Amino acid sequence: MSKIQINKLINANIYMNGNNLLGRAEEIQLPQIKHKMAEHKALGMVGSAEFFAGIDKLECKIKWNALYPDVLRTCANPFVAVAIQVRASLETYNGTGRISEVPATAFISGTFKEFPLGTIKPGDNAEYETTMAVTYAKLIVDGAEIFEIDVLENIYKVGSVDILSKYKSNIGG
Repeated sequence: MSKIQINKLINANIYMNGNNLLGRAEEIQLPQIKHKMAEHKALGMVGSAEFFAGIDKLECKIKWNALYPDVLRTCANPFVAVAIQVRASLETYNGTGRISEVPATAFISGTFKEFPLGTIKPGDNAEYETTMAVTYAKLIVDGAEIFEIDVLENIYKVGSVDILSKYKSNIGG
């Protein structure tokens, strides 16, 4: 029996406000969760340490493979939040081949802060990349919640554990 298992996630589909956009996006860069860290140094310490101080801004970029007026119309309004769902199939392999295939779904929402008029070159397909300011992100793999972050509601869950529960209680909210 093989001890090594390799996960592969090689394709996905995007939904915008519930609408299936199969075949329209060339690439999506999901938000990178970056913890802000505050440095602490004091007399008597031989070094300094960093501690959690919040979450840096979240962004999502989508590269579209053509001009889609309905998509750009949605991206053009900076006052209306857009719900994006990215659905993929996470495959696991070992020495005997593929041993499992489970759903992996990312949910994000926010407002678009950049939308292009496109880059057009002779003989090449035009390129359109949109950038979204994300306020909500959640990842579910095989029915299990990996994390959930909602910066406007002070939600940060890892697994199903609210890691901000004591903080929210301490500040009265």
